[in-house]
Amino acid sequence: MTSLWVGERVRLRAIEPEDWADFLRFDQDSEMQRNVDMVHAPRSAFATQAWAEEQATHGEDNDRLQLAIEALETGTVVGACSTNDTSRRCGRFSYGIAVGREHQRRGYASDAVKILLRFMFQERRYHKAEAGVYAYNDASIALQERLGFQREGHLRDHEFLAGAYQDVIVFGMTAEEFAALHIRR
Repeated sequence: MTSLWVGERVRLRAIEPEDWADFLRFDQDSEMQRNVDMVHAPRSAFATQAWAEEQATHGEDNDRLQLAIEALETGTVVGACSTNDTSRRCGRFSYGIAVGREHQRRGYASDAVKILLRFMFQERRYHKAEAGVYAYNDASIALQERLGFQREGHLRDHEFLAGAYQDVIVFGMTAEEFAALHIRR
């Protein structure tokens, strides 16, 4: 049996209550938080456990997903990905991804994004995926470009982060572009 949630290196799955320690560790890396626009005040272990419990019992809401990224080789949670700003009327959604620093540069992010996009395009019938990346985040820019996303815009001084206003580069990919690059026929 095959699962559409399994790629070459990772499996996307629901967040489980026992994943809390992995997410607490990710939360303690401020640079990682800055790269995915989620800097927040320190969270206690208890609060992180409560968050993981809530995620484990929270179903999908209008195709907004929050998923753990698990390395196939080790069964370790290496990060998370999500869909946001879903609009069935427009056929458009955005996505976000974060991989823990110790798990980066192993192909986990690109594999996870391909799985997520395949689901949203082929199962949910969305037409276009979008991603916003801070202009200073060279690794994320390179990821979008390797995946085949097109630069669609450059938003100047768009987000306040790390004590300054940051530019955001907007990327987009249609379902047809994704299929041409990533679906084997």
